[in-house]
Amino acid sequence: MIRIKARAPTGRAAVLPTVWGAVAVGYKFGCPLAQQDGLGARIVTSAVFVAVGTGLIFHVRRTPLQELRLARRAARVAQSVVLRPPPPRLDGLNVAAAQLSADRGACVGGDLYEVIATEHGVRVVMGDVRGHGLAALGTVAALLGSFREAAHDEPELGRVLRRLDRALGRHLRERARAEHPAQSATDPDNPVAEEFVTVLLLEIGRDGELRALNCGHPWPYVLRGTSVDPLTRAEPLPPLGPFPLPAELEAGSCGRLLAGESLVLFTDGAEDARDGRGRFFALRDVLREVVREHPVSPQTVLRTVFGALLHHTGEQPADDVAVLVLRNDRTDRTDRTDRHDRTDRTDRKEVRLSGARDTARHAPAHPQPAPHR
Repeated sequence: MIRIKARAPTGRAAVLPTVWGAVAVGYKFGCPLAQQDGLGARIVTSAVFVAVGTGLIFHVRRTPLQELRLARRAARVAQSVVLRPPPPRLDGLNVAAAQLSADRGACVGGDLYEVIATEHGVRVVMGDVRGHGLAALGTVAALLGSFREAAHDEPELGRVLRRLDRALGRHLRERARAEHPAQSATDPDNPVAEEFVTVLLLEIGRDGELRALNCGHPWPYVLRGTSVDPLTRAEPLPPLGPFPLPAELEAGSCGRLLAGESLVLFTDGAEDARDGRGRFFALRDVLREVVREHPVSPQTVLRTVFGALLHHTGEQPADDVAVLVLRNDRTDRTDRTDRHDRTDRTDRKEVRLSGARDTARHAPAHPQPAPHR
C-alpha cells in the first residue's frame, strides 16, 4: 500500500496569512479613509478587503495543489518501478509496450505486463486487475514480483501460473487483515470475494514455438504479412481469484512465431472502449490498417493503436489499456545457428568415417586365431 502523508503547516506557511490579516486590521482601524462614510471611501475599503480575501484564497489553495502534485509524482514513480518498461530488444525479439490509465489524476492503472528471457525461452505475462488506480497497484506489484522469480525457477509454464495464483491469494489475505484488524488473528475464508485478475502466460521458444496458458484474458493477435488473426480460439480458464486452478495444468501449443511475424497482446480495455455513441473500438480493423504497409515496427503499431483509441474515446477512456507488441527478428541469428549446427554434425560425421577407414586400413587381412595355452 502506498501512503502519502501530508506535510504539517510550518511557520513559514503561516507568515503570509498573518501579514494579510494585519494589513486588513491596520487599514480598518488605522487608516482615516476607512473611518469615512462616503461612497469613495466605501469603494476603497471594499477593494482592500477583496484583495486581502483573494490573497488568502490563493494561498489556501496553493498548499493542496502542491500536495496533489506530490501525490501524482509519487504515483508515477511507483508505476515506473512496478510496471517497468521492457527492453527494446530481448533474445532476438523486438519489444514495445505502453499503458494508458483511466485514472488520469493518479497516472496508474491495474494492467500488468512483463517480458523476461530465461533458459526455458522468452516468457511473457499480460494481466488485468479488477479496478484501477492506486488500489490496484498493490495487486499488480504482488503478481509481477512473483512472475519475475517463477519465470526463471519453474521449467513448466503451469507451475509459473500456480505461483501467481498463490501470490494473489497471499496478497488478498494480507490486504483483508489490514482492512479488518479485528480479524487479524485468523485468515478470512474469502478475503476479497469480488477481486479477480485475468492473466495470459506465453512462452516463445528459440525456434519460435508458442505455448500459452490463459485465465480469462483476451487472446492476442498475430500479424502475419498483411493478415491479422487471433492466436487461437481455445476456451480460456476462469480468471485467477474466484475459482481454484484445475489439478492438471498443461500449456497448450499455439503454433510458431516465424521470422518477421508479430504478436499484439492487449487488455480488454482496448476492445471494450466506446465512443460517444456507444460503439466499441475496432482494434482488429486498426491493426489491419497498420499492416498494410509491411513490414511495420512494434513502435509504429503502438503509436497507431493508441492514437486511434484516444480519438475514438475523445481522450477519455473508461478503463485502463495496456498493449504489448513482440516481433520475431531472429532470422539472421537462427540461420547462422542452423548452419553452424549442420557444419558441426557434418564434421563429426566425417571424423567418424575417417576413423573407420583408418581402422579398416591397419587391420590385418587374414586375422589368425589366438593360440591356446
